[in-house]
Amino acid sequence: MNTEHKKTYNNPVQRGFFPDPSVIRVGDDYYMVNSSFQYFPAIPISHSKDMVHWHIIGHAVTDTDWLDLSDIRDSHGIWAPDIEYVDGKFYIYATLRLNADGKRGNNVMRRQLVMVSDKPEGPYSKPVCLEVDDIDPSLFIDDDGSGYMIIAAGAKAVPLSADGLSVAGPLRNVWSGTGERCPEGPHIFKKDGYYYAMVAEGGTGYGHGINMARSRELFGEYEESPYNPVMRQTDADAPLQRAGHGKLVQDQNGKWWCYYLCGRPNSGNYTTIGRESALDPVEWTEDGWFKVNNGKGPSTEQEAPDLPECIFERNLQDDFDDPKLNPEWEFVRNPDNGSWSLTERPGFFRIWTRDGQLNEIRAKNTLLRREQELCYIAQTKLDFSPDRDGEQAGLCCYYSTVTYIRFSLCYEEGRKIQLVINRNHGEENVATKENIPEGAVYLKVVVKYLCRTFYYSMDGTDWTEAGTVEDCVFLCDEGVPDDPKRHTGTLVGIYANNGGCGSRKPADFDYFIYEDRPGYLEMDEQWQ
Repeated sequence: MNTEHKKTYNNPVQRGFFPDPSVIRVGDDYYMVNSSFQYFPAIPISHSKDMVHWHIIGHAVTDTDWLDLSDIRDSHGIWAPDIEYVDGKFYIYATLRLNADGKRGNNVMRRQLVMVSDKPEGPYSKPVCLEVDDIDPSLFIDDDGSGYMIIAAGAKAVPLSADGLSVAGPLRNVWSGTGERCPEGPHIFKKDGYYYAMVAEGGTGYGHGINMARSRELFGEYEESPYNPVMRQTDADAPLQRAGHGKLVQDQNGKWWCYYLCGRPNSGNYTTIGRESALDPVEWTEDGWFKVNNGKGPSTEQEAPDLPECIFERNLQDDFDDPKLNPEWEFVRNPDNGSWSLTERPGFFRIWTRDGQLNEIRAKNTLLRREQELCYIAQTKLDFSPDRDGEQAGLCCYYSTVTYIRFSLCYEEGRKIQLVINRNHGEENVATKENIPEGAVYLKVVVKYLCRTFYYSMDGTDWTEAGTVEDCVFLCDEGVPDDPKRHTGTLVGIYANNGGCGSRKPADFDYFIYEDRPGYLEMDEQWQ
């Protein structure tokens, strides 16, 4: 009897707002890229040694002059990047979703970006634009060295130049998919003489899935898999939903795996964290088809790859002592040069108040990191001296310009603490605490599933509850169904603006602490 203990892992493996995973292996190292939409720097690049534990090592676009997202609408921007390694170079292809809606003449809705680097973490070259108006590009190199950009709808192939940086011929259809709606996220790979085409179908919400087909010729007749969908969640009560948009990778032991997106419902069908990245094994049949997780849909617990475990701590305690930002942080759209500093006051993250409030696309001073669990605590210490009506700085739980919660030290005929929500195109004041004395203020949010309770303190020890938002269903894709695009997830962080008074005043954040509380059930003292 074999009593050897098998290592296991839990899905999702890349937790938090990390949708549309593309993963490659280079030697014993694995690299992942994910959609970043309107956030900057763009396209997070993560690294793993064991395929399970991931940490961000860089971004594909870090120069704000190279990618202008300043007027990009919520959930537009960077969609579905793909990373590949060819002849010693890392290539990243991605869709730039613009604001055009396709109903205004020749306005372009989408174009494709290509970036190249000798190092997986970058720096990458300035994005090259390919004028192909569709979504979800990936790179396929055939046996003869011919390169193609594979793109939706379905799987279409765009011939590329030898350097992969320009279009070299007309687009041709490869496989249109099975006929389900929204055939997207295509990938093509070759194995044992077959071209395998993978397409995500069914839409990116509940009912999402992956279908595949194969052919002996790239542009030949494709035979659909008898095991389709090779990935889909069919159990409406399961803890992982919205499973689809995947890519296969082979580990150094010869075993195949599939990375795919999924979502964890929060007290109902509300994926507040956003779409995440999961991993399941791939089984090949004797007649050359494959199944993911033996056709059982996404797993919550799975036997781990036979690789040395390499754990990275994802909780964030940032004292802002490093002159460079931790790569876990993201700005909402491009920050202005000179709007923030880590060196102006060493040991603090300084933001200057500017025009543009959280409900405006032009807001520049919002710095966030991904929520990773349905329950967590976030805390910061703020040194800020507002003295003009409208000036505000503090902590925020942010989904979009339409839906967020801000908890701030502000000035309205005196220093106040305000708790304000925007649940659908309109701010509502939940609570106000008057006569806040001069000096630093500590701010904290305690998140328990859909409930968020906010506290403040003058000394970091004795905390006063400011207010509670009981039902935060608006902080997710499904929460405001009439909003045109909602593809991201909720992030938490810090911000400052002047509320329209025109001031430029420093708001200094001494630290930011984020602590997951997975599996939390009952409120106790450690959560106060």
